[in-house]
This record gives sequence, C-alpha cells and structure tokens, in this order.
Amino acid sequence: MDRIDHKIITLLAEDCRRSLADIGAGVNLSPSAVNERIRRLTASGAIRRFTVEADPEALGLPVTAFIWVALAPDSDEAAFRSFAQTRPEISECHHVTGPWSYLLKIHSPSLAGIEAFLSTLKERRFLARSETMIALSSPVDPGFSPRGDL
Repeated sequence: MDRIDHKIITLLAEDCRRSLADIGAGVNLSPSAVNERIRRLTASGAIRRFTVEADPEALGLPVTAFIWVALAPDSDEAAFRSFAQTRPEISECHHVTGPWSYLLKIHSPSLAGIEAFLSTLKERRFLARSETMIALSSPVDPGFSPRGDL
C-alpha cells in the first residue's frame, strides 16, 4: 500500500458513501483509477467491509457495557468465538492478555438485557468468571455497526 491507498482508506472511513469523483479529487486520480484501487484494496483484505454507524439509542439499545470474560477451563474456545460472532448484542470482541480471556462490548435495551446475556454465557458453560462495567457516557465513540436482527 502506498500513500494514496492510505488516503483513499481514510476518506472512505470518514464517509463510505463518498463518490469516486470526490475521492479522486482528494488524491488527484480519475474516478476509474480510484475504483480500481478500491477493488484491489478490498480483494487484498485491506478494506474488509463498508458499513453504517448507527446510534445505539436510536435503535433502542441505550445501555453499553464492557464485559471481561475468563473462559472456563473446560469450555470450547472455538465455540465461544463462534457464539460471539453470531450474537447481535456484541459489537466488539477482543482476545486479550492478562487474567482475562476476552473483552466484549455489548449494547442492550436495559440492564435486564445484560443480565440475560450473562445468563446465556453461563448456560453455555463459557464462563469461569466475568466482570461487567456499564458505560456512563462515551465522549469519543466511533458509533455502532448493527449485526443482524436486534
């Protein structure tokens, strides 16, 4: 990737609906040249997807929580990862170092929704232990990319 590819990615990250002509004006390339670079960046995996950032409150999900998860010694980590990829309330899942296995960021309609989510983790026998922190506000937040039906 060269400096132009980086600039194209930056422009798309700011607004993925930006026109090829507008991007081209920003990097001094024709729209067709920009389109070819975007196609190449997507094929290489440098651009993984184009998405919409939505306001969780507008979607009826005003509660944001971070959950530290220590997997149970006998749990299936691959099954946990598959579970995390399919749960619409999980917006982020990070495998981390230290005493925890994963850090999850979830959006929920209520505190009861968080409790229900934790119950599901327990029922599936993923948890050795967990710690949940509720976000009071998010002064810097890139938004929320909904996955599936919420």
